[in-house]
Order: sequence, then C-alpha cells, then structure tokens
Amino acid sequence: MKTKILFSLAFLTLFSCKNQNTNDDNEKFVKQYFEYFNKHDWNKMANLYTEVAEFKDPSLGQGIVKQSRIQTIKKYTELARAFPDVNDKIVKIYSSAENHVIVEFISSGTAIDKSTFELPICTIFTIENGLISKDFTYYDNF
Repeated sequence: MKTKILFSLAFLTLFSCKNQNTNDDNEKFVKQYFEYFNKHDWNKMANLYTEVAEFKDPSLGQGIVKQSRIQTIKKYTELARAFPDVNDKIVKIYSSAENHVIVEFISSGTAIDKSTFELPICTIFTIENGLISKDFTYYDNF
C-alpha cells in the first residue's frame, strides 16, 4: 500500500513538474514571438509557425483560414507599411494546458497620415512540436 502511495506521489510530482516546464517553455516562446513582432522581423516571427497554420482573425475573414509562412510575412509587411511603428505590449500571458497559451495585449501604431490606434487584443496560440499551429485572435473590429 505504501509503495502505491509513494509511486502515485512521485508520478504526480513528475507530471506536475513536466507540465510546469512546458508552460514555462511556451511562455518564453510566446515572448520571443512578440519580440520578433516588435522588431518587425517578420521572417523570424513567421518561422515560429508551422509551414501552414490555422488562423482565426477578423482581418482574414470569417472562420478558420489556413496561411503559409510566406502569407504571414506578407500580411505583417503590409501592416508595417500602413503603421510603421506598430507595436504590441503584452498585458498578461495565461498558460493553458500543455500546448495552449493565451496572450492579452495592446496593439498600437501611427499611420503615415499621423492618425493613431490602440487596440486591445486576445490571442490563443496552439503550440505543437515547438511551433505555432493555430493562432486564434480576437479583437473588436467595428
């Protein structure tokens, strides 16, 4: 009986530590993503995605849209042309399960005509095999 209890405790501890390490790794990974975004290094940022990833993003239309890394680079290159100083400030990162990270952040920027925007956004990243396979982004687009 004692052996079963000790084995169970050891297993729970090991599982708990493994899950914590995964969450810590995913949080570091997402912070790196935002560093690349804020440096406008679209190539490095896009390489954090699988070759083709699933997106939910009002700017791409309704439903789930599959995009390649090249399409992601093009999208953000165009965004930076419209808002040369576009920047995302992380408000909070929430690790959820082994492969999901939810990020609450504020995106801001100045257009060429000097108009500015500030937009609260929430993104749910799914990370599989060390890459983002799903990027589900929510914001008020009205």
